[in-house]
Amino acid sequence: MPKALKIAPSDDVLTMLEAGAAGDRVAYDGGSLTLADAVERGHKVALRAIACGAPVRKFGFPIGRASQSIAPGTHVHTHNLATALGGQGSYAFSPVAAAMPVRAAPAATFMGYRRADGRVGTRNEIWILPTVGCVARTAERIARQAGERVAHLVDGVHAFSHPHGCSQLGHDLDGTRAILASLACHPNAGGAVIIGLGCEENQVAALIEAIPESRRASVRFLVAQASADEVAEGVALVEELAQAASAERSPVGLDGLVLGVKCGGSDGLSGLTANPLVGRMADHVTGAGGSAILTEIPEIFGAEHLLMERAASRETFDAIVSLVNGFKQHFIDHGEPVSENPSPGNVAGGITTLEEKSLGAVQKGGTSAVADVIDYGARIAARGLTLLEAPGNDAVSSTALAAAGATAILFTTGRGTPLGFPVPTVKIASNHDLAARKPGWIDFDAGMVLDAGMDAADAALLQRIIAIASGEETAAERNGEREIAIWKRGVTL
Repeated sequence: MPKALKIAPSDDVLTMLEAGAAGDRVAYDGGSLTLADAVERGHKVALRAIACGAPVRKFGFPIGRASQSIAPGTHVHTHNLATALGGQGSYAFSPVAAAMPVRAAPAATFMGYRRADGRVGTRNEIWILPTVGCVARTAERIARQAGERVAHLVDGVHAFSHPHGCSQLGHDLDGTRAILASLACHPNAGGAVIIGLGCEENQVAALIEAIPESRRASVRFLVAQASADEVAEGVALVEELAQAASAERSPVGLDGLVLGVKCGGSDGLSGLTANPLVGRMADHVTGAGGSAILTEIPEIFGAEHLLMERAASRETFDAIVSLVNGFKQHFIDHGEPVSENPSPGNVAGGITTLEEKSLGAVQKGGTSAVADVIDYGARIAARGLTLLEAPGNDAVSSTALAAAGATAILFTTGRGTPLGFPVPTVKIASNHDLAARKPGWIDFDAGMVLDAGMDAADAALLQRIIAIASGEETAAERNGEREIAIWKRGVTL
């Protein structure tokens, strides 16, 4: 008999944990139901009759409205369920006490790199950051040659290429500069080399000004047009930085971690397994005095009230409202509906509306109060949970998380992706099938939540994170998957 799950007492739908055929009797906690249709794993089936136009509830909240009458046992998806999202929202400040975070055991520590400014790195690398796409390949050549020479001193030398920096103006250029400056300040980088061409809009001199003076001793600058041999000069700069950056790991509590949390290619099980499990990791770290960062603002539409209720202050609440409504207006200004999400892969995996996707996605932020809201390209300034301005795009938002200071990214997925980013990117599968099919991509199988329970999965994932933060490679690192992508928002000259 196929199994299904009713998440909240008020829900109108079950989520299928196994595929079922029409006529099958489906078991769920509290009863059983006969399927009127074939329903795939991760998809929804109506638990009761739902009238046309009535709200449909999952996770205890509406995920849209029925676009036609729905009988019990019927597959609920895009053919009979539609979003109820519109434009900007009107919100009232009504804080509720956040649930107490699940605190980590006092003995939970990892082996990290303590920096002079008090931050802790999970890696000790040299990063090469081109100001403009014209010298992207130059940066990569420098990284290859220098990496061999300094392998005994640091954990690696990595170049992060991108196509931007030339023909950009105003706010668009500011965003590129902010991301690169923040990456240059990252605690996982024992040093950074910034290489420019010389004639680009994103001038090296302006980028220097965006980097705090306290960090500049660990950053070197190179202008290729002014160098007789930019590759040789770049290699020499990396060697110089590596000598100074040589360091040993030492024990650090979870308060030394900064976790970025991210969804990628979700399915109908993501909100039941991987995302709430990652939320527990966020609570472990914030409860210990560390930091977690939640982003993908268009993927909280429909669930933003859950974060607003947890705002640590009226000022933080107002900042969340401004961020959410500003992002909605960004869609509207470009003639796009705010509810354009979910993606084709999400839909195939059982997610029907953006409300449904968002209610699953916000669980990655755990239960602690929202301490701060920061702009795209900014670096975190508070302990606890921070909300970061960035879109849902995997590469753009993960780059923003790294630039904000995340020393590891917990990346949940029900569909799978090989992508990796500047910091260790821990791929967490929502289901056993994905973990079994793509072991070269996946670091942890959150499908165990449904077999062994959330507490067992919690303990196992925490230990996995500790091992990775202490130096164990992620699948993406083993595969050489390290990318950045910069949010392009303006005109190109």
